[in-house]
Amino acid sequence: MAHYQQRGHIPPKRHTQHRDGEGNLYYEELMGEEGFSSDSSLLYHRHIPSAVKDVRIWELPDHGTTPNHPLRPMHLGLHDLFPGEEWKSHDAVTGRRLVLGNGDVRLHYAVAGETSPLYRNAIGDECVYVESGTGVVETVFGDLMVGEGDYVVIPRATTHRWVPVGDAPLRVYAIEANSHIAPPKRYLSRFGQFLEHAPYCERDLRLPTDPQMVDVDADGVEVYIKHRGPGAGGIAGSIHVTPHHPFDVVGWDGCLYPYVFNIADYMPITGKVHQPPPAHQVFEGNNFVICNFVPRKVDYHELAVPVPYYHSNVDSDEVMFYVGGDYEARKGSGIGIGSITLHPGGHAHGPQPGAMERSLGAEFFDELAVMVDTFRPLEVGEAGAAVDDGKYAWTWAGGRQ
Repeated sequence: MAHYQQRGHIPPKRHTQHRDGEGNLYYEELMGEEGFSSDSSLLYHRHIPSAVKDVRIWELPDHGTTPNHPLRPMHLGLHDLFPGEEWKSHDAVTGRRLVLGNGDVRLHYAVAGETSPLYRNAIGDECVYVESGTGVVETVFGDLMVGEGDYVVIPRATTHRWVPVGDAPLRVYAIEANSHIAPPKRYLSRFGQFLEHAPYCERDLRLPTDPQMVDVDADGVEVYIKHRGPGAGGIAGSIHVTPHHPFDVVGWDGCLYPYVFNIADYMPITGKVHQPPPAHQVFEGNNFVICNFVPRKVDYHELAVPVPYYHSNVDSDEVMFYVGGDYEARKGSGIGIGSITLHPGGHAHGPQPGAMERSLGAEFFDELAVMVDTFRPLEVGEAGAAVDDGKYAWTWAGGRQ
């Protein structure tokens, strides 16, 4: 983010002495992107932030993937992944299961009832969509209250943990990048301000509270780290044991920090005839984009066909996660809330049979979905393979021959 923020106690000038009431120096940490050439923040710690007492391997859940070969569209039922009350023993970090992934982005799903360990992703930013439930994301910058419909954008290497609140499960769809995730450049001025045509703006972003100073004198605190390494997909896990709790920050300032944006605050862009998917974009990363389809008035030309035209994904794979409402174009396919569809590059797709005719004359669509389009082919993770319905590919033809 290019919007300057300040929290807690910081010195008047950066890189100068900052002391507590007893005269002890605080330890300044620069957290920055692209070396020293992009957005950054300065955090002031009570203890040395690089101190580690021990390290060991974190055996990650299965991050292996299988090519989508022979090529076919797929329907994956994510709500089948955590049956019964299994979710009560899982957390939103170690309980993630890999649905789809490639070298640029990995799509995970988790249903959580437990507090996660302290965690940082050293590979890339995360954009986590909260499907349902409520919780607190405690971070080194401060806390974020999160709930249904929230996108939680967490910069690379931000130490944080997920704390479910209440009796209901916390359902999260985690988009893990190998890059940074940000609003689309076309929504921003050259200085980073949201422009007038953007479907959301700075007022819609929820920012961290002041740093919370959680258990700052605790000894032997574990931090789970996902990083590049020898595991499946070039991803490995480590656990660092620190002599002090990492949430010992007394203040920070800068333009890099986690934030929350709720899908209900997205103002849909509509037109006289059907608008293409880029009109629904909300974020972008390297070689992928994130879009959302929200309840909206639809095309108002007297001869408009409100559902999408058939289209071939020449350069991308398209993943739709259906999270609310009634998705008009997919009626008759078995797809419902909690479903994911994968429409791979090389296959033309569009409305189910009869959907075009049924949509004629419609003035409003009550649908809610999160879409990820990738520009390299996606492969199927263990969770995706486990909940593949095996028949979606044949629904346009009325069944497999």
